[in-house]
Amino acid sequence: MGTSPDILRTKRLELVPMTLEMVEAVMSGRRADAERLVSAHMPGRWPNPELVERAFTASLDSIRSEPLSCLWGNRVMIAQPEGGQRFVVGSVVFHGAPGREGIAEIAYGVEEGSQGRGYASEAVDACVSWALAQERVRAVQAATFAWHQPSLRVLAKVGMMPIGSRDHETMGEMLVFERRR
Repeated sequence: MGTSPDILRTKRLELVPMTLEMVEAVMSGRRADAERLVSAHMPGRWPNPELVERAFTASLDSIRSEPLSCLWGNRVMIAQPEGGQRFVVGSVVFHGAPGREGIAEIAYGVEEGSQGRGYASEAVDACVSWALAQERVRAVQAATFAWHQPSLRVLAKVGMMPIGSRDHETMGEMLVFERRR
């Protein structure tokens, strides 16, 4: 699996690796602990239970038993305006370490008050580039709904190309995008 990933830095963001301790704090609603662990303020509605449920495809027990695999590449997006306080604007998560086929699947979210500022594109591009530089990764995929225009714009901006579709268990068809080495 390799070692824990380093902090990635972009023009406006610091992408801090998620740790088991951080995930436990977030999932148990210990906001002060989570903020201490990322050294940044968290928005009022982030993370909320729905976001946590979507972001972590593995159970907390699974994450505890295999943190390196389950949290592979996952990062918290932190912005720090000039002269301002660091704050969490979202996260980028992979659905576990890549399998034998070398495919890593990515997902991302930006809290409501920070949407529309390009944070998702900036963070996703950095994380996809990081993943593709890992020896075991041949491609990074992402899935979204055809009606989700902001997500479609992010995927286009980071150079992901449509490769097909798959069914979501409750919400219908999702489009699948990919960027290869």
